[in-house]
Amino acid sequence: MTPEQLIALAKEAMTHAYVPYSGYKVGAALLCADGSVYQGCNIENASYTPTVCAERTAIFKAVYDGHRDFVAIAVCGGKDGVITGSFPPCGVCRQVMREFCNDDFTVYLVGAGESYETLTLSQLLPHSFSAKEHMN
Repeated sequence: MTPEQLIALAKEAMTHAYVPYSGYKVGAALLCADGSVYQGCNIENASYTPTVCAERTAIFKAVYDGHRDFVAIAVCGGKDGVITGSFPPCGVCRQVMREFCNDDFTVYLVGAGESYETLTLSQLLPHSFSAKEHMN
């Protein structure tokens, strides 16, 4: 799957966001090693703390279905669903990614128009720890 195809799926996922409080819609598309893709959107809650991000929604759906080997994720977002710049994953999402993904896991941060930035998880979350270090 090309980055552009994964990004298109993230943009489509963004349309499903439930954001009555912030108005910021976020979509994610997670590519598994076997080629399957899981989409996620952010889902807000009136008390804010239970709000869940698009990235975690996609990852948790994949994990529920038995997937643990992930290749890449595309993330996009913006006020009222309009992408005006990149929308990087929050710290909690980065740590969830680290639980399942290697340092070279690819993260596509979608910008305005057709632009996107390609980063690795180690660039987004340097000096991190993973389950692999704690399971030995």
